[in-house]
Amino acid sequence: MIRYIFITGGVVSSLGKGIASAALGTLLQARGYGVRLRKLDPYLNVDPGTMSPRQHGEVFVTDDGAETDLDLGHYERFTGVSARKSDNITTGQIYREILERERRGDYLGATIQVIPHVTDAIKEFVLSDPGEGVDFVLCEIGGTVGDIEGLPFFEAIRQLGQELGPERAVFIHLTLLPYIPAAGEMKTKPTQHSVKELRSIGIQPDVLLCRCDRPIPETEKKKIASFCNVRPSSVIEASDVGHIYDVPATYHAEGLDTEVLEHFRIGDAPEPDLSKWNDIAQTIHNPDGTVCIGLVGKYTDVPDAYKSVMEALAHGGLANKVKVDIRLVDSEQFDDGTTPLEVLEGVHGIILPGGFGERGAHGKIRAAQFARKRRIPCFGICYGMQLSVVEAARSLAGIEGASSAEFGPTDNPLVGLMEQWTKGNEKQVRTANTDKGGTMRLGAYPAILQADSLVARIYGTTEISERHRHRYEVNVGYREDLEKAGVIFSGMSPDGKLPEIFELADHPWFIGVQYHPELKSRPFEPHPLFSSFIEAAKVQSRLV
Repeated sequence: MIRYIFITGGVVSSLGKGIASAALGTLLQARGYGVRLRKLDPYLNVDPGTMSPRQHGEVFVTDDGAETDLDLGHYERFTGVSARKSDNITTGQIYREILERERRGDYLGATIQVIPHVTDAIKEFVLSDPGEGVDFVLCEIGGTVGDIEGLPFFEAIRQLGQELGPERAVFIHLTLLPYIPAAGEMKTKPTQHSVKELRSIGIQPDVLLCRCDRPIPETEKKKIASFCNVRPSSVIEASDVGHIYDVPATYHAEGLDTEVLEHFRIGDAPEPDLSKWNDIAQTIHNPDGTVCIGLVGKYTDVPDAYKSVMEALAHGGLANKVKVDIRLVDSEQFDDGTTPLEVLEGVHGIILPGGFGERGAHGKIRAAQFARKRRIPCFGICYGMQLSVVEAARSLAGIEGASSAEFGPTDNPLVGLMEQWTKGNEKQVRTANTDKGGTMRLGAYPAILQADSLVARIYGTTEISERHRHRYEVNVGYREDLEKAGVIFSGMSPDGKLPEIFELADHPWFIGVQYHPELKSRPFEPHPLFSSFIEAAKVQSRLV
């Protein structure tokens, strides 16, 4: 029997519903249960693929090619369960599907309404097959209670609560308990009003997860329980912690997973095995040293835009027992070609993350040149790889005007749209085509590695599969010219037409990859490229 846990939020956004959902999933998993986590996003966009990183943060991509919410990255990193297309739904997807059904006549002339058609589609998504061995499905509802766009989702889970019954459905509500310094008091009224709003639409929360920056007095817990119609043990303190990987153990200590199981009337669950989380906490809080990594991108004012990259760097630190200090560097400040790169002085490694568009690109090219000349470990990801190849073409191969077709027409397009390549190894591409539809390469694709290459040694194999998200590719027609200049294309698509990985032969550690390895990195299984990159940075820092 599959049980369902619905996680909602109130008072303010950014309380950490995604982390809370992932942590609870981890605790249930540590007790021996199978879990799957899903995200219901009320916004009207079909997916976050076209949304600005400044508004939405990064786009997390699944193996099966879905562009999803960044919370799915938290789910994967905490539980190790790979997400799928069927784990993220938006209002845009729901309405698109309903309108397509209506146009086909599937509703036989019925008037299409929010209830029952929209709510039924949401319930269908929630109840869709979670896969083998799943005992609990955790569904996080985006936004906060009271948001107008979220009402159909709240109504859908209200109906599911009635249909499934208390033995199969539990509601957790995440709220805020602010502390007012001037009054010297922790205020419970925002939580009371949030629960009142939730109850007004027919949902009685079973568990309250209360975010706070200090312990909740027992008197306040009893007050919250009384006003919100829950038992005192169901008021769970969710205090701020030093690191997100401290959250599972902290929530267990506060009794979150125990309370959830009691609501499901499961009294014989084994105690969770949190030994691996304790080991990670030990490494995080007692590292052997610190390495500094310069992350050069154009969305550095919004760290969530590079959430998976930053987490993967931390995982590489765990593998090497060091703390990774990430220095966020705005690449646009170097676009003018003259501003000194002084901010990169003293870093032990440089990472060039993915992106789109010309803005900030020239700054990344300069950062790649800085890393190459200074022999600093450098890791180019997706767009970062493409721009590193452009830099190598200009500086090492002497290809004048080497550029990307993404910037406009060029005589030497080192990078272009996949649909632009002509037959054979000709170098010219059609740079006038601005249609970006249907050219995105999304999801997992295989690559073949050169047997004697650095990446083959890092991976320990010559066949890999990694997740992609891009529409431009490095032009294989320039391979011979670049390899003569010391560039090694150590990873290629199985048909040999698409460069996947490049290395610089005369450099301690300079690797560019067309895919996004950060999406598959987890604290217990750091991605080998990130582990190796941080190891190289550790050598650069003279910690070894």
